[in-house]
Amino acid sequence: MPPAALRRALSETVSGLPRAFWWLWTSTLINRLGAFVATFMALYLTLDRGYSASYAGLVAALHGLGGVVASLGAGVLTDRLGRRPTLLVAQTSTAVSVAALGFVRDPVSIAGVAFLVGAASSASRPAVQAMMADIVRPEDRVRAFSLNYWAINLGFAVSAMAAGFIAESSYLAGFLIEAAMTLACAVVVFLKLPESRPEQAAKAAADASPVGLGTVLRDGRFMGVVGLSFLVALIFQQGAVALPVAMGQAGFSPADYGMVIAVNGVLIVALQIPVTRVIEHRDPRRLLVVSSLLAGYGFGLTAFAGSVGVIALTVCVWTLAEIVNAPTQTGLVVRLSPVHGRGRYQGMYTMSWSVAALVAPLMSGFVIDRYGAEWLWGLSAVIGTVAGVGYATLMRRLPAETAVAVEPVAAERTASSAA
Repeated sequence: MPPAALRRALSETVSGLPRAFWWLWTSTLINRLGAFVATFMALYLTLDRGYSASYAGLVAALHGLGGVVASLGAGVLTDRLGRRPTLLVAQTSTAVSVAALGFVRDPVSIAGVAFLVGAASSASRPAVQAMMADIVRPEDRVRAFSLNYWAINLGFAVSAMAAGFIAESSYLAGFLIEAAMTLACAVVVFLKLPESRPEQAAKAAADASPVGLGTVLRDGRFMGVVGLSFLVALIFQQGAVALPVAMGQAGFSPADYGMVIAVNGVLIVALQIPVTRVIEHRDPRRLLVVSSLLAGYGFGLTAFAGSVGVIALTVCVWTLAEIVNAPTQTGLVVRLSPVHGRGRYQGMYTMSWSVAALVAPLMSGFVIDRYGAEWLWGLSAVIGTVAGVGYATLMRRLPAETAVAVEPVAAERTASSAA
């Protein structure tokens, strides 16, 4: 693409989004740039503290369990207290708990604090997604969610590389740096982001039809989407859970896996924005069907991969699925959510990914040990097919998107008064 065309494409991708979105985007990027602990937690527990791999796995599971528990609670708080207070509480709690995790030494204390870290770090997600839906026009939401997902992966790619160098110097420094950067996110939210909850529309709708968790659970189509999201998340989790194990059993080195999985991050950073220009105004039903099939069969093709290069090609297939699925799925959740219940709906959606993170290691370990990795890759293809058929069936006659905009002048005035 010529430089002029590239500049025009980039300008069209980032233009037209409100200032509040970019402060929220900046907060997300800062948060992911400091995400060191998740990268080196297993090494910290086994190499630095001398615990067993089983204990490290237990801590990881408790961290994930914290995310499952927090998702629903944070969704309720997002609707009741507001997006901004929930974000401030979540990010401040994350900073405190991450710093504490660097100092505790007793195994029970480590496990307990890891649970708190998982809960606090996950609590911000429903609030971020609900706030983004509030402040961005319906026609721009897929683009906004895509840019946010790009920031998450860019930040994580940088932090993953930095984590190795920091761990060689001091694990404690990694905990403290992540705590400091998470606290910086809270400062950005406090100074620059106004509350976005649409009070008048929410009050009128709530008087007519109040939304509780029971309402979400009784929403058959939405819960179907949550179930399909769980299936797709279960597939994507195999890149971090089953792929390294299968490659190790096949005789590949950790460095081989590192090169292969790096393709995922590089492609997301390189392609997320241009792919968004292609998909942002297309039918979400077709996008979700195609991305589910690409995810399932991308991992399914791993059964036939006998070299690092071929495995890398399979990673390209399911990474493309991830690039398409993430913003489309999040936008769909907004589309199916009532304005005054966005937090609860986003919380339920977030929980589907947290539960998948818990189930995936158990499922993949059982299948690989009992039947072999080839059966797991075949099962991934089946799950992707089921998810694709499910989206095609559930997504008929989608409701129109609802725009509830925050007045720009009021938003800026609120942000100024907060400062």
